[in-house]
Amino acid sequence: PADQFDQGVENPYKKSEVLKAEGGADADAEGGEAGGEEDMKVDPARLLGPRLQGTNLYFVGMMGSGKSAVGDVVARRMGTYNYLDTDTIIEQATKMSIPDIFEAEGEDGFRDVEAQVLDTVHAYVRCVISTGGGVVTRIQNWSKLQTGIVVWLDVDPEVIIKRIEGDTNRPLLQADDPLQKLKDLLEDRKEKYAQADVRIEVGEDMDADAAADAVFRSLHDFLDDNPPAYLKAKAKAQAEGLDWVQ
Repeated sequence: PADQFDQGVENPYKKSEVLKAEGGADADAEGGEAGGEEDMKVDPARLLGPRLQGTNLYFVGMMGSGKSAVGDVVARRMGTYNYLDTDTIIEQATKMSIPDIFEAEGEDGFRDVEAQVLDTVHAYVRCVISTGGGVVTRIQNWSKLQTGIVVWLDVDPEVIIKRIEGDTNRPLLQADDPLQKLKDLLEDRKEKYAQADVRIEVGEDMDADAAADAVFRSLHDFLDDNPPAYLKAKAKAQAEGLDWVQ
């Protein structure tokens, strides 16, 4: 059964036995937290899939925050998850670019299409899904996002503007002062982004792989703090001195 899928798979960052031999001395003698990814025998990404039990991962955040790049790295390193990008699906389905959709239908029209695409992809399992920056602005989208685990890539506007300078594929930033526009959008959306399950602060010096490393560590910790029902039942049974049927 699905709720038995991840039995025996635990947080690799808290298991000294998953450390490389040369890194073992750095781990806590009682099985404390391991060091970085370079100290691991197994990529923690490979151990995340079984713990998720098919639950989708949704990346949210501002345009230019790296949702597509990081989401793709996360899916590839996990190995058992597929990667989907809602903006790419929208362009394929409509045979129009995002700027063309904004020009023809306006932002509301684009958000309607975006909501339809999200409604479709949330029915899949074992997916890493990168969403558009404004997907969080519609309350009804949260009913889909919350079927999975939502990861917010939180990047300062000053860092984002350096990344996307000269990019004309961002219709909301075609303004006299794109940095200020970015700040205004973030201010409007920040409270909604903060509803995510996991927040990853992405610094200017972090590439997609470094951000993915932070995602894996945070997700493993999140799963420790929010175990599935069967693990809670198992812990309760053991506390009461009852045998757990394997």
